[in-house]
Amino acid sequence: MKNPWEEIPLADYENHMKLDSVRQLQAMNELMKGQFNAYPVSSVMILGIAGGNGLEHIPKDKLERVYGVDVNASYLKEVVGRYPDLDGFLECLCINLLEETNELPKADMVIANLLIEYIGYECFQKTIRHVNPEYVSCIIQINMEDNWVSDSPYLHVFDGLEQVHHQIQEDELTIVMKEINYCLITKKEQILPNGKKLVQLDFRQ
Repeated sequence: MKNPWEEIPLADYENHMKLDSVRQLQAMNELMKGQFNAYPVSSVMILGIAGGNGLEHIPKDKLERVYGVDVNASYLKEVVGRYPDLDGFLECLCINLLEETNELPKADMVIANLLIEYIGYECFQKTIRHVNPEYVSCIIQINMEDNWVSDSPYLHVFDGLEQVHHQIQEDELTIVMKEINYCLITKKEQILPNGKKLVQLDFRQ
């Protein structure tokens, strides 16, 4: 069975995410700038890179290698086209984390923004164990109202995600990470429109 993310057009996803009533694309871009510069690492792996939002903030003078991982090959192709200046520096990997964790390389830091919701705690633990980073920076969405997808003209594009979506809780994620020897070191919150907020949780091994 195909992963539902392989069926969602990138333009629809990004247009939904940047609506004034959603504003997740803008918020994530700003948060990623901080993630890239937060810790003394030389390699970073971005899980669920989609169209590469935030890659313009990569500090080339500090990082030696960035891995962009996504299940959707067309997303990765778009990333390569959008960021030609990262040629030879950014390596894009088309990997289904639910089935192909062992194909991931090692990295000093993993960034997983709005990703754990679509693979679940257990798969995320397995992924982190394999990559073995010193730092893990996650952004999860907390729904202060009922709907986990904000209302928009693109709403039905995401219907297939119901079958793979897991609601992630801050406390539970902290426990899950502690089970694999990662301790919470930083927490940030950003309130969004439509009764949602982004919570950034950073862990260190």
